[in-house]
Amino acid sequence: MEYTTFDLSINDHVAHLRFNRPQKYNTMSVEFWQEFPHVIKTIDEGGDARVLVISGEGKHFCAGMDLAVFTSGAIKRPKDPARRNEHMRQLVLQLQAIISNVEDMRIPVLAAIQGGAIGGALDLVCACDCRYMSEDAFVSIEEIRLGMAADLGTLQRLPRLIAPGLAKELAYTGRRMMSDEALASGLVNQVFSNSETMLIAVMALAKTMASHSPLAVHGCKEIINYGRDHSIDNALKYQATWQAGMLQPEVDMMEAMMSKAQKRTPEYKALEAKHTAFNLSSHAEHGN
Repeated sequence: MEYTTFDLSINDHVAHLRFNRPQKYNTMSVEFWQEFPHVIKTIDEGGDARVLVISGEGKHFCAGMDLAVFTSGAIKRPKDPARRNEHMRQLVLQLQAIISNVEDMRIPVLAAIQGGAIGGALDLVCACDCRYMSEDAFVSIEEIRLGMAADLGTLQRLPRLIAPGLAKELAYTGRRMMSDEALASGLVNQVFSNSETMLIAVMALAKTMASHSPLAVHGCKEIINYGRDHSIDNALKYQATWQAGMLQPEVDMMEAMMSKAQKRTPEYKALEAKHTAFNLSSHAEHGN
């Protein structure tokens, strides 16, 4: 699939997705919502990329939903109110799932934010594992200014990333949270003087992550996200179950120890591509 709303490159096991519509402030157009889930699925199902970096060209990281989405015909207006409303619900659920796919990826996702991450872009940023900003960057829950509540994940994820009271303030006012406040609140990991310096540093962090066992990194992400949504006791039990199934000392741990002893860079096997899994639908078609 050829992408029109972003560019994608993969080098040294690091995928870099860069929004490429700076003249439109990288807004989320109808084409974006068609292309983005495809590229996320492609990266996640393959085994080459072990980290994903998302950035944007131009003045802003992403200015949120393109207003053309609301006039594109995606939102139907049947005469029957029940069917019209049910269609709206399904549309919101579909868009939510696209954002959630980022959080559900087996690999870390890093957001490098310059300028604004506005509205729907903040939904995406909150679904990433780590966030970084240039000094000029800011986020805002712009939806309140449009007479609606944000509906693609910000109101669910942001209060788990920063103080709930602060998240509510941002949601109720729509004000901008600048990079210094974002750093102090814990929303972002680091702030850099400019976007070029930020991207160099973020790509270096991504390469470090990609140099480790992809299965171990996947385990860290899985366990941390699980622990966020469950009690400590449940999370510890899940950790034990994960280790029982995934910890194989004779493979990745052995490679880590041998490479250290031999003073060389470890070479880990990639995660198995998802498309190699047993195809139940194909099996059923053959009458088995």
